[in-house]
Amino acid sequence: MEAGHPMALESYTRLLARHGRAEEAFTLLRPHIGELSLAEALVDVAASAGRHEEAAALLAPRAEHECSDFPWCCRGLSRDMTTGLLATLLERQGRVEEAIALLHTDRTSTIDHREQLAALLARHGRLDELRAAAAADDSRYAVQRLAGLLEERGDVEGAIAAYRQADGAVVHASAWELAQLLARHGRGDEAIEVLRVRTEAQTDVRTGDDWILHALSDLYLDQGRPHDGLVHLDALATAYGDVEGWESYRLRLRLIAARDGVDEAIARARSHPEGTTSYAAQHVAELLTGAGRTEEAVVVLEQHAPANSHDLAACLIDLGRVEEALAVLSRRTSRRAGPVDGRWRDASPF
Repeated sequence: MEAGHPMALESYTRLLARHGRAEEAFTLLRPHIGELSLAEALVDVAASAGRHEEAAALLAPRAEHECSDFPWCCRGLSRDMTTGLLATLLERQGRVEEAIALLHTDRTSTIDHREQLAALLARHGRLDELRAAAAADDSRYAVQRLAGLLEERGDVEGAIAAYRQADGAVVHASAWELAQLLARHGRGDEAIEVLRVRTEAQTDVRTGDDWILHALSDLYLDQGRPHDGLVHLDALATAYGDVEGWESYRLRLRLIAARDGVDEAIARARSHPEGTTSYAAQHVAELLTGAGRTEEAVVVLEQHAPANSHDLAACLIDLGRVEEALAVLSRRTSRRAGPVDGRWRDASPF
């Protein structure tokens, strides 16, 4: 922290605030109001220090400044970011109407502000305003908060309707949330159907990169239907008519393990054209550790060191072999951030 690393300063001041030294933390952060992470820390520390008004006074001038550098203002605080922090301070002071009005302004109607506004409305039980936001917002945030508030109030059908009435991009983004809602209330079959329909509507699930296919596989497992999950994956593979890449194929492994046992799943993994790669070894090791066979997982991961160093170290730690884990991690060759010309640089080299 004394060397000037901003992350260290943030951690140090938050530590101070947690242990009754919020005034000291606020004083340390005050000169750094122009840096995003430190401004956020200052706003949080202000709550413990009782210095909301001073924090708002420091931020207010920046609400009129728009940075011209892309994507960030030299790691600094843009007008939109400042507006969000000011709204947080207003809400903490009990000035909810002012916070809502600030987040409603046309010039600051960013995705982040819509998310913040939806959360604020939900926290204060502003159901009608939340409904209006959900109807007008093309992001998922207002719909998600509306459904969450209705579920908290016991209106499960209303929460389900909020997701089902969403259209456009929200349908895809809300599919997982709707499925989780249904599963929480004992309607697992309906949850699976929601995601199954969505996977069939997507054209990119063949790569295994689509998160809905991952979520659907998890649901099949949670509902004790591994066979049905495998049948669904088989149908998708047949429809696409090409060889499954590892990212898609690996979704089968836990389903196979649940239906036919871990050894069968491992044999199937190793029979895949990519089954001997370092990334396949990670998933084989997961199967073994899940079955309590961590020693075997270590053997698998050691064959691909240092590519799997973190996974290998985690297994060694679980076995109580901490010194070996440290040795594995110390052998990793990774570029670390360090001081250059007396100043810290954490930015990407690209």
